[in-house]
Amino acid sequence: MTDKMLKFTDISQETPPKRETIKRKKDFSEIYDEYIETKAKEQSSRCSQCGVPFCQIHCPLSNNIPDWLKLTAEGRLEDAYKLSQSTNNMPEVCGRICPQDRLCEGNCVIEQSGHGTVTIGSIEKYITDTAWEKGWVKPVVVKKELKESVGIIGSGPAGLACAEELRKFGFQVTIYDRYDRPGGLLIYGIPNFKLEKNIVERRTKLLKDSGINFVLNFEVGKNKSLYELKKKHDAILIATGVYKAREIEVPGSNLKNIFPAMDFLTASNKKGLGDKVDLFDNGTLNAEGKDIVVIGGGDTAMDCVRTAVRQKAKSVKCLYRRDKENMPGSAREVGNAIEEGVDFVWLTSPKKFLGKDKVEEVEVNKMILGEPDQSGRRKPISQDGSEFKMPADLVIKSLGFDPEDIPNLFGAEELAVSKWGTIKIDLRSMQTNLEGVFAAGDIVRGASLVVWAIRDGRDAAVQIEKFISDKRKKLKKDFAA
Repeated sequence: MTDKMLKFTDISQETPPKRETIKRKKDFSEIYDEYIETKAKEQSSRCSQCGVPFCQIHCPLSNNIPDWLKLTAEGRLEDAYKLSQSTNNMPEVCGRICPQDRLCEGNCVIEQSGHGTVTIGSIEKYITDTAWEKGWVKPVVVKKELKESVGIIGSGPAGLACAEELRKFGFQVTIYDRYDRPGGLLIYGIPNFKLEKNIVERRTKLLKDSGINFVLNFEVGKNKSLYELKKKHDAILIATGVYKAREIEVPGSNLKNIFPAMDFLTASNKKGLGDKVDLFDNGTLNAEGKDIVVIGGGDTAMDCVRTAVRQKAKSVKCLYRRDKENMPGSAREVGNAIEEGVDFVWLTSPKKFLGKDKVEEVEVNKMILGEPDQSGRRKPISQDGSEFKMPADLVIKSLGFDPEDIPNLFGAEELAVSKWGTIKIDLRSMQTNLEGVFAAGDIVRGASLVVWAIRDGRDAAVQIEKFISDKRKKLKKDFAA
């Protein structure tokens, strides 16, 4: 074992410094400063190089974390980058937005022993940002161009990861997306203070430079049906994600100024990209000077409350029906929101929205936690007579996402879906009930993490290559016969 490692007993855990709260609340820039090289080496050297790397086991991509930490500690950053990107198509994205506290870092052996986890995400970000700066990140070089083509519906992380892997095989790849920019949730859903948009644009440009074709402002079922695309390509991947907002059925839900989280976040991100956004420009989706109430406790809710703070809201309250310990979102993001002045009203649930034409108040019930439900989490129970009211000029619903009606939207009624509306696939081949049509990411597994979408996209590429290769072999065999 090199003497550059196992320093966790001598060197304490140190994350990259955050920008001062009072300053970061005023803009949408990322809140963490970058590691300097000496600190990246130092923090990497804390890795225990354990025999069973639980960080790697609990990473959906099975990233070879101990090895690229060792390479970083030794100053071999280019080698560290090559190893990192060999299992991850977007390490600079995952280093910024993965909930490491629930995945790799939360399962770090030295974290469990009380020494504080290795700051894996920050080091991953540092390695890849350095690689971009030094020019180590290159477009895909295709050794042999193949005539077969694959159409990918959706340019989110699953679609982008699959496209890159298919291009490495030599396939002709076209990505179709209904929005005007590629990136999906990475562009329009995640705020700049977590993921600046130039990071995503840089990655999608690299894919274009790799020979991947993007067709934007294209709606399957409107511009062309799924069957028409299927005739054009040798295989299709559906990677649309899930965007349909879950509703909260309480009186007053039809009042104005009650919006789904994605409407609010998309408006903010579009303004940040320099677009004209009517609902923001006329003040409807601008939180400035307003009492904001966000309902929900996941990462999307945290994105909403922190965006409202930066838009200079008068007050920002987050209602969550369980307590802090039972929130589904990243504890790190909750901590950042608290630092920035968000008022968390734990163990509460909206009973009704009040107002004449538009929402003016939210009537709230207090909750207590009962016995665990089927998920293992304690079930929230409403307390009778506990109602109280809070002012609200804008209510943002962040209760999760469901799939859209893909068979109907795509003009493919035969496409099989689950009882939840997600697309059914054969778990081994990742193929739907329609031959040559595959599906991956949230549209299959339900709303999940970006890192899982990347994993699914990579796995789909392997299965699509096998499908096309088997088809090619069969044609050759039939021709020879």
